[in-house]
Amino acid sequence: MVNAQLTRRIPEWIRTRPPGGPAYTQLKDLLGKLNLATVCEEAHCPNVHECWGGGTATVMLLGRTCTRGCRFCAVSTAAQGDAVDPLEPEKLAHAVSQLGLTYVVVTMVDRDDLADGGSSQVARAIRELRARSPELLVEVLVSDFRGDAQQVATVAAARPDVFAHNIEVVARLQASVRDARCSYRQSLAVLEHAKKTAPEVVTKSSIMLGLGETEAEVVQAMRDLRAAGVEVLTLGQYLRPSLWHLPVAEWIEPARFESYRELGMKEGFAYVASGPLVRSSYRAGEFFLESELRKRKRKT
Repeated sequence: MVNAQLTRRIPEWIRTRPPGGPAYTQLKDLLGKLNLATVCEEAHCPNVHECWGGGTATVMLLGRTCTRGCRFCAVSTAAQGDAVDPLEPEKLAHAVSQLGLTYVVVTMVDRDDLADGGSSQVARAIRELRARSPELLVEVLVSDFRGDAQQVATVAAARPDVFAHNIEVVARLQASVRDARCSYRQSLAVLEHAKKTAPEVVTKSSIMLGLGETEAEVVQAMRDLRAAGVEVLTLGQYLRPSLWHLPVAEWIEPARFESYRELGMKEGFAYVASGPLVRSSYRAGEFFLESELRKRKRKT
């Protein structure tokens, strides 16, 4: 049985400062004027002060409403998503060019209500970003598209620099944490197919800790991800967004996160970001990827 005290006594290493500052205000105003959603706000990310204060944000395509109901996520859910804005890719490209970014992360809500799962909108966004800012590095964090290989290929074929999709938790916890339409094997297959479609694209995934997983299960998940060709892994502490969501089973101490980082590197990942406040879109990871991707481009 989960100790209720764990959901109330947040340890010191989890606490963050409230967002603010000129860069934060500028970014919020620009995204608001263009009616672009961000996963930073919708998912209550604890790092919004750091990323927005540094002038970066993870923009969320296809509206603010997800058609899945995962027990860990704060994004609004419904059977039907928001109306798709046909100009959204162009608005995104404009915003990024205005901010002068060199690396951008674009994510999406699940859209099971759309025939193509929203894959064509994501692919268009990648192409618009490249057309407007040729030197820009583009990372996309996408849904599983219900395991549809053609929809996965549509996004991968648009050639983002990084194709990310999260398995979220270890195999045993999938059914209790994620929506029933998700699955561990389906997510691994998405990552594997993206890599086969575009071998030069870096693939990336993320695992939440603190939901009752064991170290052996985390290591097995690492091995499964490596077998699917995943190169980059992030691990972070699960934080409960509301009383409706799953409670925290355990607060993972920073030293254990460092141990997981070392284990991940031993399993062969090119980079592992592991820490209490690490999320799939994480600035330290983006800095590493930007440096590594530019090195690769120079070699080609």
